[in-house]
Amino acid sequence: MSGRAQLMWDEAVTGYDFGSSHPMDPVRLALTMGLVRAFGLDGAVDVRSAKPAGDSTLRLVHRGDYLDAVRAASVDPRAADQSYGLGTVDDPAFAGMHEASALIAGLSVGAAEAVWRGRSAHAVNFTGGLHHAMPGAASGFCVYNDPALAIARLLELGAERVAYIDVDVHHGDGVQAAFWEDPRVLTVSLHEHPRTLFPQTGWPEETGAGAGEGGAVNVALPAGTGDAGWLRAFHAVVPELLADFRPQVLVTQHGADTHFEDPLAHLAVSLDAQRAVMTACHELAHAYAEEGRWVALGGGGYAVVDVVPRSWTHLVGIAAHAPVDPESVIPSSWRDEVYARTRQLGPARMTDGRTPSWKPWEDGYDPADRLDQAVLATRRSAFPLRGLLA
Repeated sequence: MSGRAQLMWDEAVTGYDFGSSHPMDPVRLALTMGLVRAFGLDGAVDVRSAKPAGDSTLRLVHRGDYLDAVRAASVDPRAADQSYGLGTVDDPAFAGMHEASALIAGLSVGAAEAVWRGRSAHAVNFTGGLHHAMPGAASGFCVYNDPALAIARLLELGAERVAYIDVDVHHGDGVQAAFWEDPRVLTVSLHEHPRTLFPQTGWPEETGAGAGEGGAVNVALPAGTGDAGWLRAFHAVVPELLADFRPQVLVTQHGADTHFEDPLAHLAVSLDAQRAVMTACHELAHAYAEEGRWVALGGGGYAVVDVVPRSWTHLVGIAAHAPVDPESVIPSSWRDEVYARTRQLGPARMTDGRTPSWKPWEDGYDPADRLDQAVLATRRSAFPLRGLLA
């Protein structure tokens, strides 16, 4: 294994642009890479691009007729076929949509290949994590499902056990659907409860089917969950599952939209807790994945100045074994870039000023507590299917 992490980046990803009124502003990607550079992290990783995913790769997850529909919409956005989820309010069609989406997918597939082939133990594509796209439809701001494509490519290369951990505020429905019956893939999603948030899936009773029964695990968190509850739920579910499954590769999705400033959801998680989960995923990769193989992806996140760049810069630093001190003052050069691009003032430090802590599940639970009820529902639904105690 190479001693350096790999960071997948290509300026052309900012072409994934649904328009000026859409919450998924590609400036969040440019600002993240700018902050990575401002802290010198581009010197601590191997920065690589990759070819856009071709049809043979995209067809590992997506239907051919859907690929044709995306291409047609890319050429003439006004003719987008809404039966494929294209040209909708969530997923407006735009010129070059196929090319930009295939590039993001190619970067995630390239990250997976680098880790599997031993070029790097860790690889990051913060432009990816588009976990809602289905085999035949765009959904939830996602055109091609790059996490599922990365996992499918790992399986194609010979992987027999891949674990996927999704901590985006929204359920990782597209990845779960792609591997619903596949025992080689364990999907775990921690997200806001489907009663209060898109896509209204991710109930604890969703556990997979057929040979994949027990391969889907969902933790549906009450709206308003903050740092202590979020971290408690993560540590009450994820480490035990990974210790049992022993994946060859760990793939994680780090949507930053769990943050209390995010405008599209209702959790109350801080940047500092997000960083704590990133650190935990890094440690879990070294503890349970073969040779520490870890592919880390971005995802949602719509506080595009205050939250997303800081969160994913922490992710890059952790993967590079060069973590950024939360108390670090953000370089003025980056704050100048923020103002030039957005006319907003950027944050001053790499912290929200929180010191995250949580009560371990092993210390007991309160059956009347809503967070503990959510964890109990998950453990009772999924754990026995894997031979684990609820």
